[in-house]
Amino acid sequence: MSEEEKPEQEEGQEPEEGDQPEAPEAAEEPAAEKAAEPEAAETEPAEEAVAEQAGADPSAPGGEAEEADLGPKARRRLKRSRAAGPPGPPRTPEQRATERAEQRHASMERRRRYRAARRGKRGEPGTGTPEAPRQPGAKKVRQGVVVSADADKTITVEIAVVRRHRTYEKVVRRTSKLHAHDEANQAQQGDVVRIIESRPLSRTKRWRLLDVLERAPR
Repeated sequence: MSEEEKPEQEEGQEPEEGDQPEAPEAAEEPAAEKAAEPEAAETEPAEEAVAEQAGADPSAPGGEAEEADLGPKARRRLKRSRAAGPPGPPRTPEQRATERAEQRHASMERRRRYRAARRGKRGEPGTGTPEAPRQPGAKKVRQGVVVSADADKTITVEIAVVRRHRTYEKVVRRTSKLHAHDEANQAQQGDVVRIIESRPLSRTKRWRLLDVLERAPR
């Protein structure tokens, strides 16, 4: 073979195991470093979030909104958990109830003093307008004819009302029957009597016999 063919054959032959170059190992090391860098980048934000949650300010706007959504008991529990200072001594349920009663009594006294001070600033209450004396109104009086006197101490009086219709100008006659109290049973059927309004005497009686104007013929 000539010297020109030897380099071509050497280039075409694969290198043996012992003759491998060291360049690929050097190329693998940067790849491993690059794969490790994203893991570290992923862990750092998580650690920062945990640190921010641990040191979150309770007075932040988000905390106030969450606290407003809580109930009264949950807010008191959250306030006790945020309280600084050494814990108090253990107490029995009776002692806690006594302490709450004392706090309520103190709050009641503060409210009483505050309201008394407000009343003092406004001055003494005025007497206002004096109450007007009660004067009973005029009682109604009706005149009618007795149509029934069968019941004891009760008469039925028929009241006739004659009026002209305000639109059609026609005379309209109407009758109504009222039950009146007759203590002496002096009115008889057919008599013309006058009755006066009174307090309720029974379920249907709201009138009382005033006098007999005309006796019926017998």
